[in-house]
Amino acid sequence: MSAPFSRKHLSAEGLLREARRVFAQIPDEPGHAIPLVDHLMSGLALFGLKYPSLLQFEHDRQEVTTRANLRALYGVERAPCDTRFRERLDAVAPSELCPLYKALFSQLQRGKGLEGFEYLDGHYLLSLDGTGYFSSQKVHCPQCAEKHHRDGTTTYYHQMLGAVLVHPDHREVFPLAPEPILKPDGATKNDCERNAAKRLLSELRRVHPHLKLIVVEDGLASNAPHIRHLQALDLRFILGAKQGDHTFLFDWVEATAQTAEATLTDRQGFRHRFRYLNGAPLNDANFDLEVNFLEYWEHAPDGTVTHFAWVTDIRIEPTNLMTLMRGARARWKIENETFNTLKNQGYHFEHNFGHGQQHLSTVLMHLMMLAFLIDQIQQRCCRLFQTAVTAAKSKTRFWRKLRTRFDLCLIPDWETLYRSIITPPSLPLGADTS
Repeated sequence: MSAPFSRKHLSAEGLLREARRVFAQIPDEPGHAIPLVDHLMSGLALFGLKYPSLLQFEHDRQEVTTRANLRALYGVERAPCDTRFRERLDAVAPSELCPLYKALFSQLQRGKGLEGFEYLDGHYLLSLDGTGYFSSQKVHCPQCAEKHHRDGTTTYYHQMLGAVLVHPDHREVFPLAPEPILKPDGATKNDCERNAAKRLLSELRRVHPHLKLIVVEDGLASNAPHIRHLQALDLRFILGAKQGDHTFLFDWVEATAQTAEATLTDRQGFRHRFRYLNGAPLNDANFDLEVNFLEYWEHAPDGTVTHFAWVTDIRIEPTNLMTLMRGARARWKIENETFNTLKNQGYHFEHNFGHGQQHLSTVLMHLMMLAFLIDQIQQRCCRLFQTAVTAAKSKTRFWRKLRTRFDLCLIPDWETLYRSIITPPSLPLGADTS
């Protein structure tokens, strides 16, 4: 018997119901005509429907059809105007939204949506990287970081450190709660990401105390304080290592007789050459901190050679060389399948939907990431969603068809909306007789 066409708790309806339940628990100030939960669910609709701007969402919100569909599909009893939307969300502490990441992740686990996503000995790969989500030389708030230029101008910006479950064989990625990079974290990429990582990983382990993870990061992470922090949190790791930053380590590997090498050629004609050593000191200042070193060259059939090196706490064996290499290179999925998708495939990640004076920019970043997480869960677990995307022929066309129907037709539920894309009706789904 084939699997159900739509899985109740891992469908848009079930995931958005869970979002409303969690949002309803956030403390709300009395005396407001529209409850905070309606503002937050309107934010999920803004990003879930891939509106290019808050202004466009505001225009459509005034239509009877759009208001009816917001109520039917997102549970928004009263959609706020754009001014009140910005004002209310500006005062929300970003940490209040983080429980929804855990709630959605738990729903994914309970629904067995992560089956086949484990990578090595029951561990999941967790890729960490930083990115910016706001930049302006005019608009700013007290929380903005600042870059002062030689010509006297100032760029104000916000950044975050993302944390995403990845797998080299699956296109889906599942973001956990990102950590905003704060002004006190430092001015350099190294300092600010390292300090944000301390908070992110400590909170991640608090929220997911038993989750088996292998953290994969770039070369900025392969330093002794960060590695000791990962060890203290019982997190495995595969971290990039550059020769310029680890001269002592590379020299040690070169000079040690125990260093081993192996070469494999795959069916596509790629030659994979490895050099590895277990139990090498990270550097002379941290001689007692031993890591396992893996160096890799990929020789493509056209003669191109690609080189990488990593340090890990996973013992390297001839049987796991390819597994470790592929897991380490899956780190790029946070850039390609996450940040690039958010920036270039309809989410408008770098567009300024509103900045505010307190937390608005960061709250909107969280709402966009949560909308992305809901989409990724559906992409992996909801056959109805998958079939609708396939019928639309691309994600960009799918989002456009989704919003066109949302704006023009009365939609009773998500299944009707998706099925209208799979098998377009000859007549509108519902007539707006207002």
